[in-house]
Amino acid sequence: GGWYCFNRENCDTRYDTMRRLMSSREWPATRVGTGILSSQPEENPHWWNANMVFIPYCSSDVWSGASSKSEKNEYAFMGALIIQEVIKELVGKGLGTAKVLLLAGSSAGGTGVLLNVDRVAEQLEEMGYQGIQVRGLADSGWFLDNKQYRRTDCIDTITCAPTEAIRRGIRYWNGIVPERCKLQFKEGEEWNCFFGYKIYPTLRCPVFVVQWLFDEAQLTVDNVHLTGQPVQEGQWLYIQNLGRELRNTLKDVTASFAPACLSHEIITRNHWTDIQVKGTSLPRALHCWDRSLHESNKNGKAPLKGCPIHLIDSCPWPHCNPSCPTIRDQFTGQEMNVIQFLMHMGFDVQKMAQQQGLEPSKLLGMLSSGN
Repeated sequence: GGWYCFNRENCDTRYDTMRRLMSSREWPATRVGTGILSSQPEENPHWWNANMVFIPYCSSDVWSGASSKSEKNEYAFMGALIIQEVIKELVGKGLGTAKVLLLAGSSAGGTGVLLNVDRVAEQLEEMGYQGIQVRGLADSGWFLDNKQYRRTDCIDTITCAPTEAIRRGIRYWNGIVPERCKLQFKEGEEWNCFFGYKIYPTLRCPVFVVQWLFDEAQLTVDNVHLTGQPVQEGQWLYIQNLGRELRNTLKDVTASFAPACLSHEIITRNHWTDIQVKGTSLPRALHCWDRSLHESNKNGKAPLKGCPIHLIDSCPWPHCNPSCPTIRDQFTGQEMNVIQFLMHMGFDVQKMAQQQGLEPSKLLGMLSSGN
Protein backbone atom coordinates (compact mmCIF):
# COMPACT_ATOMS: atom_id res chain seq x y z
CA GLY A 1 0.00 0.00 0.00
CA GLY A 2 0.84 3.69 -0.17
CA TRP A 3 -1.64 5.62 -2.33
CA TYR A 4 -0.49 6.68 -5.82
CA CYS A 5 0.47 9.71 -7.87
CA PHE A 6 -1.16 10.57 -11.17
CA ASN A 7 0.69 13.46 -12.82
CA ARG A 8 4.18 14.87 -13.10
CA GLU A 9 3.67 17.39 -10.28
CA ASN A 10 2.35 15.09 -7.60
CA CYS A 11 4.81 12.33 -8.60
CA ASP A 12 7.67 14.84 -8.20
CA THR A 13 6.38 15.78 -4.74
CA ARG A 14 6.06 12.11 -3.83
CA TYR A 15 9.61 11.48 -5.06
CA ASP A 16 10.91 14.32 -2.89
CA THR A 17 8.95 13.49 0.26
CA MET A 18 8.31 9.71 0.15
CA ARG A 19 11.11 8.27 -1.92
CA ARG A 20 10.71 4.76 -0.49
CA LEU A 21 7.40 4.61 -2.41
CA MET A 22 9.08 5.60 -5.69
CA SER A 23 12.41 3.80 -5.63
CA SER A 24 13.95 0.76 -3.94
CA ARG A 25 17.28 2.49 -3.44
CA GLU A 26 16.80 3.31 0.23
CA TRP A 27 14.90 0.20 1.27
CA PRO A 28 16.20 -1.64 4.34
CA ALA A 29 18.03 -4.91 3.73
CA THR A 30 15.67 -6.84 5.99
CA ARG A 31 12.17 -6.48 7.39
CA VAL A 32 10.31 -8.35 10.09
CA GLY A 33 7.01 -9.86 8.98
CA THR A 34 4.03 -8.87 11.11
CA GLY A 35 0.36 -9.92 11.16
CA ILE A 36 -0.31 -12.38 8.36
CA LEU A 37 3.41 -12.24 7.44
CA SER A 38 4.56 -13.19 10.95
CA SER A 39 6.31 -16.50 11.55
CA GLN A 40 5.08 -16.52 15.19
CA PRO A 41 2.08 -18.83 15.80
CA GLU A 42 0.72 -16.47 18.52
CA GLU A 43 0.54 -13.63 16.01
CA ASN A 44 -0.37 -15.67 12.93
CA PRO A 45 -2.19 -18.80 14.12
CA HIS A 46 -2.97 -20.47 10.78
CA TRP A 47 -0.29 -19.41 8.30
CA TRP A 48 2.83 -18.82 10.43
CA ASN A 49 4.68 -21.59 8.60
CA ALA A 50 3.57 -20.75 5.05
CA ASN A 51 6.06 -19.66 2.40
CA MET A 52 5.78 -15.88 2.26
CA VAL A 53 7.00 -13.29 -0.19
CA PHE A 54 6.70 -9.58 0.54
CA ILE A 55 6.55 -7.26 -2.48
CA PRO A 56 7.07 -3.64 -1.40
CA TYR A 57 5.34 -0.94 -3.44
CA CYS A 58 7.44 1.43 -5.52
CA SER A 59 5.38 1.78 -8.70
CA SER A 60 2.80 4.35 -7.43
CA ASP A 61 0.22 3.03 -9.91
CA VAL A 62 -2.03 0.80 -7.74
CA TRP A 63 -0.09 -2.16 -9.20
CA SER A 64 -1.61 -1.54 -12.63
CA GLY A 65 1.06 0.19 -14.73
CA ALA A 66 2.90 -1.08 -17.76
CA SER A 67 4.93 1.88 -18.99
CA SER A 68 8.70 2.24 -19.00
CA LYS A 69 10.62 5.45 -18.54
CA SER A 70 10.98 7.39 -21.80
CA GLU A 71 11.76 10.87 -23.05
CA LYS A 72 8.12 11.76 -22.59
CA ASN A 73 7.79 9.97 -19.23
CA GLU A 74 10.16 10.92 -16.45
CA TYR A 75 8.91 7.96 -14.37
CA ALA A 76 8.33 4.29 -15.07
CA PHE A 77 5.07 2.72 -13.85
CA MET A 78 5.37 -1.04 -13.86
CA GLY A 79 3.18 -2.38 -11.07
CA ALA A 80 1.46 -5.02 -13.21
CA LEU A 81 4.79 -6.15 -14.70
CA ILE A 82 6.53 -6.32 -11.31
CA ILE A 83 3.96 -8.87 -10.12
CA GLN A 84 4.39 -10.94 -13.31
CA GLU A 85 8.18 -10.97 -12.90
CA VAL A 86 7.96 -11.98 -9.24
CA ILE A 87 5.67 -14.91 -10.15
CA LYS A 88 8.05 -15.97 -12.93
CA GLU A 89 10.98 -15.96 -10.54
CA LEU A 90 9.11 -17.81 -7.76
CA VAL A 91 8.09 -20.70 -9.99
CA GLY A 92 11.70 -21.82 -9.99
CA LYS A 93 11.96 -21.38 -6.22
CA GLY A 94 9.22 -23.83 -5.26
CA LEU A 95 5.99 -22.04 -6.21
CA GLY A 96 5.67 -24.58 -9.03
CA THR A 97 4.82 -27.30 -6.51
CA ALA A 98 2.39 -25.19 -4.44
CA LYS A 99 -1.26 -26.12 -4.05
CA VAL A 100 -2.46 -22.62 -3.16
CA LEU A 101 -1.16 -19.15 -3.92
CA LEU A 102 -2.76 -16.36 -1.88
CA LEU A 103 -2.15 -12.93 -3.37
CA ALA A 104 -2.73 -10.46 -0.52
CA GLY A 105 -2.41 -6.70 -0.21
CA SER A 106 -3.47 -3.68 1.84
CA SER A 107 -4.81 -0.30 0.72
CA ALA A 108 -3.47 0.38 -2.80
CA GLY A 109 -2.12 -3.16 -2.56
CA GLY A 110 -5.63 -4.41 -1.77
CA THR A 111 -6.96 -2.78 -4.93
CA GLY A 112 -3.89 -4.26 -6.65
CA VAL A 113 -5.04 -7.73 -5.62
CA LEU A 114 -8.43 -7.18 -7.27
CA LEU A 115 -6.71 -5.97 -10.46
CA ASN A 116 -4.12 -8.78 -10.63
CA VAL A 117 -5.48 -11.96 -9.06
CA ASP A 118 -7.03 -13.34 -12.29
CA ARG A 119 -4.00 -12.28 -14.32
CA VAL A 120 -1.70 -14.21 -11.98
CA ALA A 121 -3.94 -17.30 -12.33
CA GLU A 122 -3.84 -16.98 -16.14
CA GLN A 123 -0.08 -16.49 -16.11
CA LEU A 124 0.46 -19.68 -14.08
CA GLU A 125 -1.91 -21.63 -16.35
CA GLU A 126 -0.04 -20.42 -19.43
CA MET A 127 3.22 -21.54 -17.82
CA GLY A 128 1.71 -25.00 -17.39
CA TYR A 129 0.90 -24.85 -13.66
CA GLN A 130 -2.84 -25.55 -13.78
CA GLY A 131 -2.78 -27.26 -10.37
CA ILE A 132 -2.15 -24.09 -8.32
CA GLN A 133 -5.30 -22.56 -6.88
CA VAL A 134 -4.91 -18.78 -6.96
CA ARG A 135 -6.88 -16.72 -4.43
CA GLY A 136 -6.97 -13.09 -3.38
CA LEU A 137 -7.08 -11.29 -0.03
CA ALA A 138 -7.89 -7.59 -0.45
CA ASP A 139 -7.51 -5.51 2.72
CA SER A 140 -8.70 -1.88 2.81
CA GLY A 141 -8.68 -1.61 -0.97
CA TRP A 142 -12.45 -1.70 -1.58
CA PHE A 143 -13.04 1.98 -2.27
CA LEU A 144 -16.31 3.65 -3.24
CA ASP A 145 -16.64 6.10 -6.12
CA ASN A 146 -19.11 8.08 -4.02
CA LYS A 147 -19.75 11.82 -3.88
CA GLN A 148 -17.31 13.72 -1.70
CA TYR A 149 -18.62 15.37 1.47
CA ARG A 150 -17.26 18.63 0.08
CA ARG A 151 -16.35 18.71 -3.58
CA THR A 152 -12.80 19.86 -4.23
CA ASP A 153 -10.82 20.33 -7.40
CA CYS A 154 -8.35 17.64 -8.33
CA ILE A 155 -5.14 19.32 -7.19
CA ASP A 156 -3.25 16.67 -5.21
CA THR A 157 -3.60 13.03 -4.21
CA ILE A 158 -5.54 13.79 -1.04
CA THR A 159 -8.15 16.26 -2.33
CA CYS A 160 -8.77 14.60 -5.69
CA ALA A 161 -11.95 12.51 -5.86
CA PRO A 162 -10.93 8.87 -6.42
CA THR A 163 -12.71 8.56 -9.77
CA GLU A 164 -10.90 11.59 -11.18
CA ALA A 165 -7.52 10.54 -9.77
CA ILE A 166 -7.83 7.06 -11.28
CA ARG A 167 -9.09 8.45 -14.60
CA ARG A 168 -5.97 10.56 -14.87
CA GLY A 169 -3.77 7.86 -13.42
CA ILE A 170 -4.70 5.15 -15.91
CA ARG A 171 -3.61 7.37 -18.78
CA TYR A 172 -0.43 8.45 -17.03
CA TRP A 173 0.58 4.93 -15.96
CA ASN A 174 -0.68 3.14 -19.07
CA GLY A 175 -2.67 1.13 -16.52
CA ILE A 176 -3.96 -2.36 -17.34
CA VAL A 177 -7.26 -3.70 -16.03
CA PRO A 178 -8.45 -7.33 -16.37
CA GLU A 179 -10.03 -8.16 -19.70
CA ARG A 180 -13.29 -9.47 -18.24
CA CYS A 181 -13.86 -6.24 -16.32
CA LYS A 182 -12.81 -4.06 -19.24
CA LEU A 183 -15.51 -5.66 -21.41
CA GLN A 184 -18.20 -4.48 -18.95
CA PHE A 185 -17.40 -0.82 -19.65
CA LYS A 186 -17.06 1.48 -22.63
CA GLU A 187 -13.66 2.48 -23.91
CA GLY A 188 -12.25 5.23 -21.72
CA GLU A 189 -14.29 3.98 -18.74
CA GLU A 190 -11.73 1.41 -17.53
CA TRP A 191 -11.32 3.41 -14.31
CA ASN A 192 -14.46 1.62 -13.07
CA CYS A 193 -12.41 -1.56 -12.62
CA PHE A 194 -10.42 0.03 -9.77
CA PHE A 195 -13.55 -0.02 -7.59
CA GLY A 196 -14.12 -3.29 -5.75
CA TYR A 197 -17.86 -3.60 -6.14
CA LYS A 198 -17.55 -3.16 -9.93
CA ILE A 199 -14.66 -5.53 -10.58
CA TYR A 200 -15.59 -8.22 -8.05
CA PRO A 201 -18.49 -9.74 -10.05
CA THR A 202 -16.13 -10.24 -13.03
CA LEU A 203 -13.42 -12.13 -11.10
CA ARG A 204 -12.90 -15.86 -11.53
CA CYS A 205 -10.58 -16.45 -8.55
CA PRO A 206 -12.05 -16.57 -5.05
CA VAL A 207 -11.34 -13.33 -3.16
CA PHE A 208 -11.72 -12.54 0.54
CA VAL A 209 -12.51 -8.85 1.16
CA VAL A 210 -11.47 -7.17 4.42
CA GLN A 211 -12.76 -3.64 4.72
CA TRP A 212 -13.34 -1.26 7.62
CA LEU A 213 -16.84 0.20 7.24
CA PHE A 214 -15.40 3.64 8.07
CA ASP A 215 -12.11 3.52 6.22
CA GLU A 216 -9.83 6.46 7.01
CA ALA A 217 -8.41 6.65 3.49
CA GLN A 218 -11.93 6.71 2.04
CA LEU A 219 -12.95 9.49 4.44
CA THR A 220 -9.81 11.44 3.51
CA VAL A 221 -10.56 11.41 -0.23
CA ASP A 222 -14.19 12.22 0.59
CA ASN A 223 -12.92 15.33 2.43
CA VAL A 224 -14.10 14.30 5.87
CA HIS A 225 -11.20 15.36 8.07
CA LEU A 226 -11.45 14.30 11.68
CA THR A 227 -9.37 16.99 13.30
CA GLY A 228 -9.61 18.18 16.90
CA GLN A 229 -12.85 20.05 16.13
CA PRO A 230 -16.21 18.38 16.79
CA VAL A 231 -17.82 17.06 13.64
CA GLN A 232 -20.82 18.98 12.28
CA GLU A 233 -24.09 17.12 11.97
CA GLY A 234 -23.80 16.99 8.17
CA GLN A 235 -20.47 15.24 8.48
CA TRP A 236 -21.76 12.82 11.08
CA LEU A 237 -24.65 11.83 8.80
CA TYR A 238 -22.24 11.51 5.88
CA ILE A 239 -20.02 9.15 7.90
CA GLN A 240 -22.98 6.96 8.90
CA ASN A 241 -24.20 6.90 5.32
CA LEU A 242 -20.74 5.83 4.12
CA GLY A 243 -20.99 2.80 6.42
CA ARG A 244 -24.41 1.93 5.00
CA GLU A 245 -23.23 2.28 1.39
CA LEU A 246 -20.19 0.16 2.02
CA ARG A 247 -22.17 -2.54 3.81
CA ASN A 248 -24.50 -2.58 0.85
CA THR A 249 -21.71 -3.18 -1.69
CA LEU A 250 -20.48 -6.16 0.36
CA LYS A 251 -23.77 -8.00 0.71
CA ASP A 252 -23.09 -10.30 -2.27
CA VAL A 253 -19.41 -10.81 -1.44
CA THR A 254 -19.19 -14.43 -0.34
CA ALA A 255 -16.16 -14.04 1.91
CA SER A 256 -15.88 -10.74 3.76
CA PHE A 257 -14.89 -9.24 7.09
CA ALA A 258 -16.13 -5.69 7.68
CA PRO A 259 -15.90 -4.24 11.20
CA ALA A 260 -17.65 -0.93 12.01
CA CYS A 261 -14.40 0.83 12.90
CA LEU A 262 -12.63 3.95 11.84
CA SER A 263 -9.26 2.60 10.71
CA HIS A 264 -7.19 1.66 7.66
CA GLU A 265 -5.32 -1.58 6.88
CA ILE A 266 -5.21 -4.58 9.19
CA ILE A 267 -3.68 -7.81 7.85
CA THR A 268 -0.04 -6.87 8.56
CA ARG A 269 -0.76 -5.25 11.93
CA ASN A 270 0.21 -7.31 14.96
CA HIS A 271 -3.21 -6.65 16.56
CA TRP A 272 -5.02 -8.24 13.60
CA THR A 273 -6.03 -11.21 15.79
CA ASP A 274 -7.93 -8.95 18.25
CA ILE A 275 -10.61 -7.54 15.95
CA GLN A 276 -13.83 -9.53 15.87
CA VAL A 277 -17.06 -9.36 13.93
CA LYS A 278 -19.97 -11.24 15.49
CA GLY A 279 -17.53 -13.07 17.77
CA THR A 280 -15.20 -14.29 15.00
CA SER A 281 -11.65 -12.99 14.56
CA LEU A 282 -10.16 -12.24 11.15
CA PRO A 283 -7.56 -15.09 11.21
CA ARG A 284 -10.36 -17.50 12.10
CA ALA A 285 -12.60 -16.21 9.30
CA LEU A 286 -9.72 -16.59 6.82
CA HIS A 287 -9.06 -20.10 8.07
CA CYS A 288 -12.77 -20.94 7.63
CA TRP A 289 -12.64 -19.56 4.10
CA ASP A 290 -9.52 -21.61 3.34
CA ARG A 291 -11.20 -24.76 4.63
CA SER A 292 -14.44 -24.06 2.78
CA LEU A 293 -12.48 -23.79 -0.49
CA HIS A 294 -10.73 -27.10 0.18
CA GLU A 295 -14.07 -28.71 1.09
CA SER A 296 -15.95 -27.32 -1.90
CA ASN A 297 -13.20 -28.63 -4.18
CA LYS A 298 -13.97 -32.07 -2.86
CA ASN A 299 -17.73 -32.19 -2.93
CA GLY A 300 -19.41 -28.78 -3.23
CA LYS A 301 -21.05 -29.12 0.21
CA ALA A 302 -22.76 -26.32 2.12
CA PRO A 303 -20.53 -23.98 4.16
CA LEU A 304 -18.92 -25.46 7.24
CA LYS A 305 -21.09 -25.27 10.32
CA GLY A 306 -19.93 -22.78 12.92
CA CYS A 307 -17.25 -21.45 10.61
CA PRO A 308 -18.55 -18.16 9.19
CA ILE A 309 -16.94 -16.34 6.24
CA HIS A 310 -19.44 -13.53 5.59
CA LEU A 311 -18.98 -11.20 8.55
CA ILE A 312 -20.27 -7.65 8.36
CA ASP A 313 -21.05 -5.48 11.38
CA SER A 314 -24.62 -4.22 11.45
CA CYS A 315 -24.25 -1.50 14.11
CA PRO A 316 -24.44 1.96 12.55
CA TRP A 317 -21.58 4.22 13.63
CA PRO A 318 -17.79 4.17 13.92
CA HIS A 319 -16.46 2.11 16.81
CA CYS A 320 -19.79 0.63 17.82
CA ASN A 321 -17.84 -2.65 17.72
CA PRO A 322 -16.02 -3.01 21.08
CA SER A 323 -13.06 -4.86 19.53
CA CYS A 324 -12.13 -1.92 17.25
CA PRO A 325 -8.49 -0.76 17.43
CA THR A 326 -7.75 2.05 19.89
CA ILE A 327 -8.54 5.55 18.64
CA ARG A 328 -6.09 8.34 19.29
CA ASP A 329 -6.76 12.04 19.19
CA GLN A 330 -5.04 13.24 16.01
CA PHE A 331 -3.57 16.24 17.82
CA THR A 332 -2.65 15.05 21.29
CA GLY A 333 -1.98 11.39 20.47
CA GLN A 334 -4.02 10.45 23.59
CA GLU A 335 -6.12 7.33 23.55
CA MET A 336 -9.88 7.85 23.56
CA ASN A 337 -12.61 5.49 24.66
CA VAL A 338 -15.73 5.08 22.53
CA ILE A 339 -17.75 7.66 24.44
CA GLN A 340 -15.00 10.29 24.31
CA PHE A 341 -14.61 9.55 20.63
CA LEU A 342 -18.33 9.89 19.89
CA MET A 343 -18.51 13.16 21.84
CA HIS A 344 -15.44 14.33 19.94
CA MET A 345 -17.27 13.45 16.74
CA GLY A 346 -20.11 15.74 17.76
CA PHE A 347 -22.39 12.85 18.69
CA ASP A 348 -25.15 14.22 20.91
CA VAL A 349 -25.83 11.60 23.58
CA GLN A 350 -28.90 13.40 24.99
CA LYS A 351 -30.50 13.80 21.58
CA MET A 352 -29.69 10.27 20.47
CA ALA A 353 -31.05 8.81 23.72
CA GLN A 354 -34.25 10.79 23.25
CA GLN A 355 -34.67 9.48 19.71
CA GLN A 356 -34.17 5.91 20.91
CA GLY A 357 -36.47 6.45 23.90
CA LEU A 358 -33.68 5.62 26.36
CA GLU A 359 -32.12 7.19 29.41
CA PRO A 360 -28.80 8.82 28.42
CA SER A 361 -26.96 6.70 31.01
CA LYS A 362 -28.44 3.50 29.56
CA LEU A 363 -27.39 4.52 26.04
CA LEU A 364 -23.85 5.24 27.29
CA GLY A 365 -23.73 1.80 28.91
CA MET A 366 -24.81 0.18 25.66
CA LEU A 367 -22.20 2.14 23.69
CA SER A 368 -19.41 1.14 26.05
CA SER A 369 -20.26 -2.53 25.78
CA GLY A 370 -20.71 -2.24 22.03
CA ASN A 371 -24.36 -3.37 21.89
